[in-house]
Amino acid sequence: MEQIVNLHIEHLPEGVYLATSDDIPGLVAQGRTVIETLEIARDVAKKLLEAQVERHDPPELRETGDSFDYPLVVSG
Repeated sequence: MEQIVNLHIEHLPEGVYLATSDDIPGLVAQGRTVIETLEIARDVAKKLLEAQVERHDPPELRETGDSFDYPLVVSG
């Protein structure tokens, strides 16, 4: 089952990107690029969700369903 987690991505003055989420408390990921940050955030989200399921406290996330919007980041 795939679920949607909303991320907030911020470019920090230090030149790195920071991802946080209101959907999964404790999710914090940092990377040199947006792609790297998203990959790290995905791994962190999986681990946090697994821990929450073990504690019988999973967050209520929306499933992907048949269609959903996804912002695609491209460089140009």
